[in-house]
Amino acid sequence: MVIVRKLYGGREVAKMDKKKKRLYIRGALLLVMAAAIVFALTSNKEKKTLAVGDHAPNFELTDMDGKKVKLSDYEGQGVFLNFWGTWCPPCKKEMPYIEKHFKEFTDKGVQVLSVNIGESEFKVDTFIEQYGLTFPVMIDKNKSVSRNSYNVVPLPTTMLIDKNGVIQQIITREMSESEIVSLMESVQPE
Repeated sequence: MVIVRKLYGGREVAKMDKKKKRLYIRGALLLVMAAAIVFALTSNKEKKTLAVGDHAPNFELTDMDGKKVKLSDYEGQGVFLNFWGTWCPPCKKEMPYIEKHFKEFTDKGVQVLSVNIGESEFKVDTFIEQYGLTFPVMIDKNKSVSRNSYNVVPLPTTMLIDKNGVIQQIITREMSESEIVSLMESVQPE
């Protein structure tokens, strides 16, 4: 019920209009906030964290030579899947060790797949040249593999995948040379 009085030259009417406007604005803000809360609660889907024993999600990326690389192409072989960045000091330390043992283990049925997390081709090419890398290097430009499929958080992260596509180990830190050799041996098909 609105009481309209014309006191003091119409000031009372103006106050009632301001109160109505404030009420409408507050109501609209409450509705927007409620909608935002409902949206946040219904759309907050937890990303599944992969664990040892899970089947490694298939992916397709393009390597630096323009060749399509699918994880499923390596079925029957062990896979040393390494996620890294050019700016990451532990990644820089372990890359020469991975390269050193890459050819030896490729002959034994273990493939190295290296996935850079969304950097430019120029940076990745420079890094490849600097470290003399010869194994397949791919750039996950939109981070669909590293973030959405594999939920990689720290770099470097390495996943050891057996010949059946099952994750055997997940390492989320820098690895020593002897550890890299041991891990490659662990997924070597029999």
